[in-house]
Amino acid sequence: MPGRVLPTFTSAEVQSHNTADSCYITLGRNVYDVTDFLDAHPGGGDLILEYGGKDTTEILKDEISHEHSEAAYEILDDYHIGFVGEATPGKTATIVETVTETENGPIYASTGMSRAEDLSVDTDYTQDFKTHKFLDLNKPLLMQLWRSNFSKEFYLEQIHRPRHYRGGESAPLFGNFLEPLSKTSWYVVPIVWLPPVFYLLSVGAAGLGTSTAAAYFTGGLCLWTLIEYLMHRFLFHIDGWLPDNRVGLTLHFLLHGIHHYLPMDKYRLVMPPTLFVALAAPFYKLAHAVFFYNWYAAVSVFCGGVFGYICYDLTHYFLHHRKLPSYYQSLKKYHLEHHFADYENGFGVTSRFWDRIFGTELVTPPPKGAKAQ
Repeated sequence: MPGRVLPTFTSAEVQSHNTADSCYITLGRNVYDVTDFLDAHPGGGDLILEYGGKDTTEILKDEISHEHSEAAYEILDDYHIGFVGEATPGKTATIVETVTETENGPIYASTGMSRAEDLSVDTDYTQDFKTHKFLDLNKPLLMQLWRSNFSKEFYLEQIHRPRHYRGGESAPLFGNFLEPLSKTSWYVVPIVWLPPVFYLLSVGAAGLGTSTAAAYFTGGLCLWTLIEYLMHRFLFHIDGWLPDNRVGLTLHFLLHGIHHYLPMDKYRLVMPPTLFVALAAPFYKLAHAVFFYNWYAAVSVFCGGVFGYICYDLTHYFLHHRKLPSYYQSLKKYHLEHHFADYENGFGVTSRFWDRIFGTELVTPPPKGAKAQ
């Protein structure tokens, strides 16, 4: 079965569950609700209650009191309800280490998932809202977020725990006539942007000559790969510098948060044309500022960058929703791990090149605490 999306508890919350009516224990960062096991424990429920709300790592290994067998750890798996996660002052509460093992592999505490297939498992909307107290997927999301009083730490923790709207459709965002504006089919990107790219490139070639314009175009294309990395890392994942207010959280949600919250939404994977115009305008100005000496050179470089963006958006969509050749299968695995395993690394979408250069290449954490075979 796929990995479960499990909540994160503070240490104080765990410690408050220390009675026969509600007894939690921890093993490392794993939280277990053993209330129903108290009467079934061979040594009696009082022995468990003594450690209610506490970590049991050492006592379970204690040979003097009683070293527990592998079967005891397997029984605990049935009572696993979540993870311990505290926010460090000045930092967001994210846990990216592997904390438990299932038949499908490790569950990553920061996302509550264990493999790429979990991204496509339909979320139980009612249970999800009851458990996490974040957004109700039955209702338009934007105004829920705007009217909420979520802290930045809680917001970031929740959007990085992926959900899946039924059948891969789009969850309601506005819930009114603006809804269609929030959705973009993948084929809109080449239809809208390839014609102006080819036209302006032909203008550049007329002014510079074909080979010179092609050289500037290639330079713009290469430059895009760096822009792609920097935007994904420092704008889309602005987490550490995100303002802790509803304006900042709402804008972040619209820009990229919704993609991590609902990563398999096929109509919110590519950038709407209006948003791309807003983001591209400064780069158009920058190209003309850098290549001030020749208007045709600036246009050719900009066309190369826009063509790079088109390739990026289409690649991003296909990585989520298409079977691909071997090279892209590896890239698909790499990108989906960014969603279900470690969202703090792996910012390259069309390649890993800049991740390797800047030390953010995603290496899936090995299982910790996995049982010896």
